[in-house]
Amino acid sequence: MGLDILDAYPTFGSSRMLKILVVDDEPDICSLISDALVDEGHEVTCAADGSLALTLACASTFDVVVADMRLPGLDGLALFRRLREESPTTDMILITGNAAVSDAVAVLKEGAFDYLTKPIRLDELVIQLNRIASFRALRRDVVEARAELKRAPVLEQLIGHSPEMLAVVKRIETVAHCDAAVLILGESGTGKELVAHALHEGSERRGKPFVAVNCAAFPDTLIEAELFGHERGAFTGATHRREGRFKAAHGGTLFLDEVAELSTAAQAKLLRVLQEGTVEPLGSNVSIQVDVRIISATHQSLKARVATGQFREDLYYRINTIDLSIPPLRSRSGDLAVLARLFIKRFSAGRPSAPEMSWQAWNALSAYSFPGNVRELMHAMEHAVLLSRGGTIDLEHLPISVRGGRAPQIEIQGTQMAPLGVALKEFERDYLVRAVSHFSGKRIQMAESLGISRKNLWEKLRTHGIDQTDEPTGLTAA
Repeated sequence: MGLDILDAYPTFGSSRMLKILVVDDEPDICSLISDALVDEGHEVTCAADGSLALTLACASTFDVVVADMRLPGLDGLALFRRLREESPTTDMILITGNAAVSDAVAVLKEGAFDYLTKPIRLDELVIQLNRIASFRALRRDVVEARAELKRAPVLEQLIGHSPEMLAVVKRIETVAHCDAAVLILGESGTGKELVAHALHEGSERRGKPFVAVNCAAFPDTLIEAELFGHERGAFTGATHRREGRFKAAHGGTLFLDEVAELSTAAQAKLLRVLQEGTVEPLGSNVSIQVDVRIISATHQSLKARVATGQFREDLYYRINTIDLSIPPLRSRSGDLAVLARLFIKRFSAGRPSAPEMSWQAWNALSAYSFPGNVRELMHAMEHAVLLSRGGTIDLEHLPISVRGGRAPQIEIQGTQMAPLGVALKEFERDYLVRAVSHFSGKRIQMAESLGISRKNLWEKLRTHGIDQTDEPTGLTAA
């Protein structure tokens, strides 16, 4: 690097401890940077060239590598590309001369965290490291939030208070205890597998295996082997014997997601298994007794596929003893605010408080139709929490697709408009839903802000069927 890269040695603000590898071919420069970063509370290792740095990074994972672009042997660019393969969780800051800025920018496009130009200031380097520490902490919080969500009881993961979802929950509780085959219908992202889990956990088979298979994920040539198993040598590539998903689910529940994608041959064999209660692995003449409850799901119309001959009618009735439809998010009145608030809290785990959402962001959120349903909303809230970095979630923090949503408009058919009373009622309900989100359900603050009494507010919320609890409880697909 050269001694000229170091400017005055100021006192910096502290940051979270990082494990840092500094790479430079001049020992004095490494020592000066190392001393400064150790004073900040970081753990620092130095390397004199790229090859040694790569060896150290492969032997022990570093949070950050700070390296000069010009190094003997393996230069900074080559080191970055190797580290991206060998240690993908390591962030990298490159130091470059003004003449090589274009190279550093190119590396940024490949995934480097940032670059600094010579002569650099150590306080600028520390600021960048503080940013990295914050981003890494956010990523850890998101991972922990996801793990917490997976650990939560299944029914507690079904969040919502809309009449549509309460009807779904009631139906789950009604049919879960029986052993009848259930067909779950709903768009992608509505939570069909979560509902299947809830049915399993509410049945006498809880504690036994719950095995899920996505029928659309396997080609026609492999789906039968996946479901029913195969013997060694049964087909090209079958180098060993394998038990199928039916055998793995014995005593429990087998969830067939996207069941409409099954080939005609697989449909015929599945029907036989359901009729006889036995499976016959490919390449074998021996039948194996299995005891499983079948829960299927699809986002397509099986009735339409039956009508066109794409799905067997007899199999349709076998898997559809009871049907269960999950409404899309856009038709679940009032649930958007509850779910958005829940996901913001989930992805803000570890922070003193969850961030608020600006009116501009909420307007865009409520105007968007969410074709990906609850799954898309969850990802949008994760995106927003990460970019807001604990501050107020604003319009710019939402995904581009959500920001582009258009505000809802009252439909006009021909020259006919909705009666004024209907339009006013729709506006009032939308306004109250936004207020519930803005004030996190706190009725006293809501009433004072809206200029009405608590009793009047309570009556309006009840009239519009809007959740009145201060915390999101209840059940809905997440």
